[in-house]
Amino acid sequence: MAGSGGDSGFFSVMWGLWATGFGWVIATDFRGAAQRFYLLSRSSVPFGGMSRPAVGVGFFRVMAAVFALIGPIVLIGGVLELARGETGSGRLPQMPVLFIAGMGLIGAFWLWVLWRRNGLLRREWADGAGLQRGAAAVLTAALVGFVVTMALGHQIVMMSVWLIGGLAGLVLLANSRNGRESDPADTESH
Repeated sequence: MAGSGGDSGFFSVMWGLWATGFGWVIATDFRGAAQRFYLLSRSSVPFGGMSRPAVGVGFFRVMAAVFALIGPIVLIGGVLELARGETGSGRLPQMPVLFIAGMGLIGAFWLWVLWRRNGLLRREWADGAGLQRGAAAVLTAALVGFVVTMALGHQIVMMSVWLIGGLAGLVLLANSRNGRESDPADTESH
C-alpha cells in the first residue's frame, strides 16, 4: 500500500504528540495528575469494581514513563514520513453498518458513564472553573466527533478529533482544583 504512507505518518505524529504529553504529565505526576488518573481508573468502572486495587499509582507512573520515552520516537518517525511527501487518501474503508451502530452504542455508553450523577465530567463541570468546563465540553464533543468522523470515513479528521479529546483529558487530569477527590478504599483501610 504505497499510498497509505502519509496516513500512517499523520497517525504517528498524532499518536506521538499524545503519548509524549500523556507520558510526561502522568510520569512526573504534574499537579497530581497521576493520582487523579489512578482515581479516575478506579471510579470509571461502570458496574462496580474490585474492592482491592490490583495496581497503584506507581504502576501508572511507570507505564506512563514508557509512553513518555516512546512518544517522541514515534513523533519523529511520523514527521520524517510526512517530510518524504507520501500522501494517502485520508479516507477509511467503508465501515459495515453494524460496526458503526456498535461504535455509536459504545460512545453513548461512555458518555453516560462520564456524565452520570457521579461521573467524572459531571463533577468537573460542577466543581470546575472555565478551563475545566471547557475541557469537559471539548472531551464530550471529541467523543461524539470521533464516532461520527469514523462513520463518515474521514481518517485525518478522526485522528485530529482523537488528539484534541486526548489533550482535553490531559487538561482535566492536570487541573489545579484544591478539593481533590479521595479514594474511598484508602480512607477505609486507615
